[in-house]
Amino acid sequence: MTTLPEQELAEAAATRTPAPTRLRVVAALFLRARRGRLGAAVLLAMFLLAFAGPLVSPWAPDELDFQAFLRPPSALHWFGTTQSGSDVFVLTMRGAQKSLIVGLLVAVLSTGFAAVAGSFAGYFLGWTDRAVMWMTDLLLVLPAFLILAVMSPLFTGGRWLLFAVMLALFLWMITSKIVRGMTRSIKEREYIRAARYMGVSPPVIIFRHVLPNLASLLVADATLNVSAAILTETSLSYFGFGVQPPDVSLGGLIADGATTAVYAPWTFWFAAGVLVVTVLAVNLIGDALRDALDPGGCAR
Repeated sequence: MTTLPEQELAEAAATRTPAPTRLRVVAALFLRARRGRLGAAVLLAMFLLAFAGPLVSPWAPDELDFQAFLRPPSALHWFGTTQSGSDVFVLTMRGAQKSLIVGLLVAVLSTGFAAVAGSFAGYFLGWTDRAVMWMTDLLLVLPAFLILAVMSPLFTGGRWLLFAVMLALFLWMITSKIVRGMTRSIKEREYIRAARYMGVSPPVIIFRHVLPNLASLLVADATLNVSAAILTETSLSYFGFGVQPPDVSLGGLIADGATTAVYAPWTFWFAAGVLVVTVLAVNLIGDALRDALDPGGCAR
């Protein structure tokens, strides 16, 4: 029986192409999808426009042009002006900034809440499961819109971060129930049992073994929560219950522009268009990510 020399084995191992990581596979599948590339490009363009646009504009958000009240788009005012002489372009970009930040923050917080609460409930069961499920059922029956509307005075004075946290508290319940059910199944797998027999603590098992197996669900949920949070924030701000002055949001701009939309459409349609394009781009990214993380489900 002949054996290969150790040097040849070492050379073969050195020249062997390493297996692609899961992250690279997901990234390749995502970039291969046309809607993923389109959504990412549009969302990146919206971010650049929202944050760089006010820097190149000659007008500030709180600056008024007393010689241009309710003027249409021009070289001086790219998106026109409002009834008070404010530049619509700068206001729209500032509102897009706030809506994008709130949407991303709410998505991260709500998905994090759902992942932690659902995984702990599904892993420990018993009183932990009952307490978490009781809390989710309670929050599901509470009128979130009414509660946030009543709490709207607390969001004044630039306290939009509190608004984002409160909004996230009402967007995690359904996902936590799904995470709980999947955790109950995952914790019965052999490698989880082996980790328990080796004395690994439950929190380490949850964060190192359970949650990584739920990555596809959590990433898709976080992406969808971005658009849900932006739409919810816009709806609340439209009725005056969301982001409060002096902060600006797309919902507030759409509400202000609705009164003049008939004879000055630029005060309404630019902010509404930015909202629609942003939400559409996020949904395209979410669909592409879901298919990349679960290609088998896409094939079915």
